[in-house]
Amino acid sequence: MEELDKNAGSGLPLAFHGTVIHSQSLDDLEILENCIMIVGTDGKIQALQAGVESEQINSILSENGYVPDVFPVKYLKRGEFLCPGFVDTHNHAPQWAQRGVGRGISLLDWLDKVTFAHEAKFQDPEYAKRMYASCVTGFLQQGITTASYYGSHHGQATRILADVCFEKGQRALVGKCNMNRNAPDWYRDPSVSDSLHETRELIHHVQQLDPEYNLVKPILTPRFAISCEPELLDGLGAIAREHPDLPIQTHFNEAKQEIEFTRQLFPEFDTEADLYQRYGLLNDRSILAHCIFLQEGEMRRIQELGCGIAHCPIANTTMQEFMVAPVREYLRRGIKVGLGTDSGGGYSSSILDAMKQAFIVSNAQQMLTQGRDPALSLHEGFFLATLGGAQVCGLDDRVGNFAVGKEFDALEIHTTDLGQPGVMSPVEDEDTTHVIFEKFMMTGDDRNIVKVYVSGRSVKI
Repeated sequence: MEELDKNAGSGLPLAFHGTVIHSQSLDDLEILENCIMIVGTDGKIQALQAGVESEQINSILSENGYVPDVFPVKYLKRGEFLCPGFVDTHNHAPQWAQRGVGRGISLLDWLDKVTFAHEAKFQDPEYAKRMYASCVTGFLQQGITTASYYGSHHGQATRILADVCFEKGQRALVGKCNMNRNAPDWYRDPSVSDSLHETRELIHHVQQLDPEYNLVKPILTPRFAISCEPELLDGLGAIAREHPDLPIQTHFNEAKQEIEFTRQLFPEFDTEADLYQRYGLLNDRSILAHCIFLQEGEMRRIQELGCGIAHCPIANTTMQEFMVAPVREYLRRGIKVGLGTDSGGGYSSSILDAMKQAFIVSNAQQMLTQGRDPALSLHEGFFLATLGGAQVCGLDDRVGNFAVGKEFDALEIHTTDLGQPGVMSPVEDEDTTHVIFEKFMMTGDDRNIVKVYVSGRSVKI
């Protein structure tokens, strides 16, 4: 085990033998028993083969160019398995320390009374360094190998967030929050030009930090239309055209209060889809958080343009209203959907918790639609947390499952013989691998996630 950890940190190849679980599609969960997986020095999956007995491993290693006698293989026991790393498609890094605060009040009141004052603390770069280090470490501890982060409106603090993600080895989309109105004077961009300048500075900084965007990538981040003057949205649309590889994220149809305020500010648009498309911010790189109250025309537009939806079931159901996004309808239409913790709007930063809540609210939606929208299955929730999230973030050609050639972003799960005992439902002798997987998904936590890998590198401390 120690040898494996050393290899993972130094760009040496890895090999595992045991159970591997991943999604090929929304409907196709693969449980591969007696599977050999080889990860090359480039952090990419070189070989994946199920049904391999122990005596066959050396020949497979040789076929892939390795000397068996000196090549360490990690053997996974019963109750241990590999699965892809979790993808968090929507969260707010500067809200790390306010998780759990302000539940039960409306969205706009929560921003005014809780959030803006907290995010304003990130004007202090030392505070930003300390809090972002805690945030990224915490997400990695919970198996989130990819995160789409909203930063604060501060340029320097957001550059620090990018640095921290890169140093700790987390795959991340990092955005400077653009907001120049409808926020306190002490927490908003001073002008349109300042907001756009800081956005360009972040792009330049990340290009210097990670030129190929191997781990960290900038993401254009208008907080929502309420906080942006038309000139700012215009400027962000121009940057999106200049950088056609950059993703875009915003809050979209999050609450009735937000939708009504947006209509007052932009009476020339019938819907938020009309608004964002007019400003060049709605395309196949857009990550739209929440999407609870979409009109029929908006759903068609999002489907046609290839936008992705970040489903945030914890935040949606713990504000003043209990709001249920019609996720089954989005999936039925072929719209990309992933899970978001939305912490601190969501009290939990765990994708496992988000999966469970997605299951709960989908049952509510099934009841509300009198069965038209069937509840999500466990397999579908796992897809949303992994490959679905990678699709939303535009990274499914690199991560999300264990297809050969993809990067090895993975979790090593132990459900037995833990160093620090957890409270997961105990594994019994008669339990099948599927039952063990189900127990982990519904009752496990970060104590069961013993190793986290990003691009073949061990990153959980």
